[in-house]
Amino acid sequence: MTQDQLKYQAIVNLNPDLVGKFGVLNGDVTWHSTNQTQPTEAEIAAEITRLQAEYDAQAYARSRASEYPPIGDQLDALWKGGDEAAAMLAKVQAVKAKYPKEASNV
Repeated sequence: MTQDQLKYQAIVNLNPDLVGKFGVLNGDVTWHSTNQTQPTEAEIAAEITRLQAEYDAQAYARSRASEYPPIGDQLDALWKGGDEAAAMLAKVQAVKAKYPKEASNV
């Protein structure tokens, strides 16, 4: 997510009524409507910090998703059971071990 996208999302989170009533380019906000309550820079900065922390906390999940076997293969192995299911479980567990959840994400 770019910094402009992050700032845009922070503003929308603070006031959903502002959707379509402002734009963000190179970190600068252009307000298209003055009829809505605009969040302060401090409120926007705090929400950006919260959103970034939330995004960072999910790094393990994004890393895992790209390395897990395709879901179709996983389901096929479960359906077949036996050695295939055990081998698939080992693959999934290896990915989880490679990208563990941090204690704060559990």
